[in-house]
Amino acid sequence: MLGKPYPVESGAAYRNTATSFWQEHLFDPGPNGQVEILWVTYSDASRVITRLEVHHLTQQAVVPLTGEIIQVVATSDKEGAPELATLRAFRLAPGVAICMRPGVWHATRTSGPEATCLMLTRRSTTLDLVSHLSGAHPALETSLRDVRQLHITG
Repeated sequence: MLGKPYPVESGAAYRNTATSFWQEHLFDPGPNGQVEILWVTYSDASRVITRLEVHHLTQQAVVPLTGEIIQVVATSDKEGAPELATLRAFRLAPGVAICMRPGVWHATRTSGPEATCLMLTRRSTTLDLVSHLSGAHPALETSLRDVRQLHITG
């Protein structure tokens, strides 16, 4: 989770009467990766998950800006498939974020009709996924897997 309060003891932090900033996380886009900032609008409020995705090379951070999201995550098993016993869902309000490492399966839902988020990801992963979803070629940096219907509660 990202969005922890100002650290009392940290060398990478500063505070005065006008501003505060502190290091939250060192983002890793993977070997030779370029960090990219995306705007993402989520609009699926269904509590049923039937597909998960995973990125093989990069971390991915999601920061809700305009509404709450529910981020569903699961680790990978030894074969790289989603380990459904590890499935967890996190409610993220605007200003609270999550950063998923490579190999974390995930899906995103909204609490309301729509939520715009800032996303940090790897440029080549975005291009690869857009090309795949547009039908141009199989994805190389991302895998999508259909799963039995999973229901988010709470």
